[in-house]
Amino acid sequence: MSKIHPTAIIENGAVLGKDVVIEANAFISANSKIGDKSEVRQGAQILGGTVLGKEVRIYPYAIIGGDPQDISFKVGETSRVIIGDNTTVREFVTINGGSQKGDFTTRVGKNCFIMNFCHVAHDCILGDNVILANSATLAGHVEVGSDTVVGGMTPIHQFVKIGQGCMIAGASALSQDIPPFCLAEGNRAALRGLNLVGLRRRENKEDIDALSSAYKKLFKSNHPIRQSAEDILKTTNNEKVRIMCEFVINTKRGIPYERANSEKV
Repeated sequence: MSKIHPTAIIENGAVLGKDVVIEANAFISANSKIGDKSEVRQGAQILGGTVLGKEVRIYPYAIIGGDPQDISFKVGETSRVIIGDNTTVREFVTINGGSQKGDFTTRVGKNCFIMNFCHVAHDCILGDNVILANSATLAGHVEVGSDTVVGGMTPIHQFVKIGQGCMIAGASALSQDIPPFCLAEGNRAALRGLNLVGLRRRENKEDIDALSSAYKKLFKSNHPIRQSAEDILKTTNNEKVRIMCEFVINTKRGIPYERANSEKV
């Protein structure tokens, strides 16, 4: 049975699933959809065409689906946020709707955990099992792969792509792309190696060894990394290595790393 507080404001047209909880002073806009067993806690706002999956928890004073902070956005345009099942959004988080520069949609995957005061800007795409620690800030069009952790107080520049299985250390400042399965830290952030803690939780030793070898060839030699990635792809049969190399080849913003002679590129 759903529990809806009498002071909650739910506009006509909003769709509520089964067994939802809407607490005091929460606001649900007309075009929103709230999935089964989801909770919208005290004072939270669900705006625009936001869609919450099943068992999503929105904590007090979070604002989901607000207009994108983009000067090209025109009041009245359609904008929405889609959040996957079993994702938790903690207090004072803001997740903006998408803009015309994307498809008017910001996407957050399943089983994500977004901690206090984080900001996810317009047109961002987060995979499944992503963790954003307190006050992480994602600018527009950022993409974060599944199983990635972003440390607290870390800002990420617009259009940056972070591959799956990465770890971005707290208080880093990230302005370039980070390949899958890697660890980055610093201001400005740079690669520090593989995300071995995450890899050991999810991958087998054969994959970790293959990734370690590929990482050395890509980032610890003096060869151009795109050429190294192309060479590795010609010989590897490891799917994780292929994912890493294809990311390197397709990067648009470049990858922050230090060559063997310690020159930054």
